[in-house]
Amino acid sequence: MSYVSIRDLKVSFDGVQVLHGVDLDVARGEAVGLVGESGCGKSVTWLAALGLLPGKASVSGSVIVEGHELINAPRPKVEAVRGGRIAMIFQDPSSSLNPVRTVGHQIGESLTLHRGLDRRAGRVETIRLLDMVGIPDAAKRADLYPHEFSGGQCQRVMIAMALAGEPDLLIADEPTTALDATIQAQILDLLAMLRREMDMGMVFISHDLGAVGVVCDRVNVMYAGKIVESGEIGPMFDAPRHPYTRGLFDAIPRLDGGRDRLIPINGTVPNPSALPSGCAFAPRCTKASDFCQAHAPELKPQPDARNLACFHPVAPVAPQGNATEDRIFA
Repeated sequence: MSYVSIRDLKVSFDGVQVLHGVDLDVARGEAVGLVGESGCGKSVTWLAALGLLPGKASVSGSVIVEGHELINAPRPKVEAVRGGRIAMIFQDPSSSLNPVRTVGHQIGESLTLHRGLDRRAGRVETIRLLDMVGIPDAAKRADLYPHEFSGGQCQRVMIAMALAGEPDLLIADEPTTALDATIQAQILDLLAMLRREMDMGMVFISHDLGAVGVVCDRVNVMYAGKIVESGEIGPMFDAPRHPYTRGLFDAIPRLDGGRDRLIPINGTVPNPSALPSGCAFAPRCTKASDFCQAHAPELKPQPDARNLACFHPVAPVAPQGNATEDRIFA
């Protein structure tokens, strides 16, 4: 049974549609990846689901959390879910933290809001959370300001703040993008450890397939505001079927073998205001036919237990770039 069930989620900005009927499920305790190039709608999907888009956005569809509808729900009902039952961390922690408040004060605010702790109890819990996410000398560093922390430590503070509400589901939106490779690996290990210890579900939004392969149980691939392929992480990484998913893998350099030339995906993600009339990926796809140019494929279940939106899927063979055992962080 799904903890979060998203159905036919559509988003428009000033009349331009950017999400085109997204369906997505996350079970309790499950880790789900959402991957794709920048501009595909990954972050917008969850910002819309949690009511975090600006007022000019038009949102329709259904977002049900444990039987409770969030779309067009009263603001107090949405706020009770957001930050409490579902928390979100972002890719640039320095822009998410208040520069004129200590990190302890900011975590304490979350503890007061979501768990009703008084100042003394909040202080104790703040130190515990900072220690849990690996901030050394937490009692002293709780009184420091964000600029006194490194980028990786600021991300750990953001994770501690997200955990303050004891969420059932953590949305991690590109949490390692602004960090160097060593710190990225540490943050991924931390998220995996916290998920196990807290029995917490996770949605991991990223363009980094290697990171997704480490953290997630299932993966959804988005392109131009739609999910084009989804399934279990092993089969998807071993044999992607959508030409776009296959292209993402072929564009990743191998960690072993010779220095082969990478196979890039030609072109760019189309502007939402000028989408092709048929399959949005057709102008970039080497397998596209005239039928693809005129018709948009629907996401449908496949015999191999995945969902796919493609008229001409690739043969079920391992990609040139990275098979499962070749994952970047394996």
